[in-house]
Amino acid sequence: MQLVVMAAVLALAGAEQDCSSGCRPKNISLPVDTCGFVDTTICEGQCFQKDPNYVHTDDGPKQKTCNGEWSYEVKYTEQCPRGFIYPVARKCECTACNANTDCGTLSGYIPSC
Repeated sequence: MQLVVMAAVLALAGAEQDCSSGCRPKNISLPVDTCGFVDTTICEGQCFQKDPNYVHTDDGPKQKTCNGEWSYEVKYTEQCPRGFIYPVARKCECTACNANTDCGTLSGYIPSC
C-alpha cells in the first residue's frame, strides 16, 4: 500500500512541473511578410486568480495578467536589407492588470477563427 501511495505522490509531483500555468517566457518564430521568420521570445501563461463567490461592494481583487518587460531589436536579412523591428520579451511575471488594457471578465459569445 505504501508503495502505491508513494508512486502516486511522485507521479503527481512530476506532473505538476509540466502542468504549471505560471507566467514564463516562450521562444517562438514570427513570420515577417516577405522577410522570412524571426526567432523571438514572448510571455505566456496564466496567473493564479482567486475569485470570491460573494458579491463585492468594491471592485474586488485585482486581476493579475502575464506581462513582460519588452525591448525591440532590428534584424537584417537578404530578403529585407533595410531591416525590420521585432519585439523581444526580457522578463515575464504576473502583475496587476494595466488599466490601459482590457481588464474585465470575459463575457459574451466569441466565435472561432
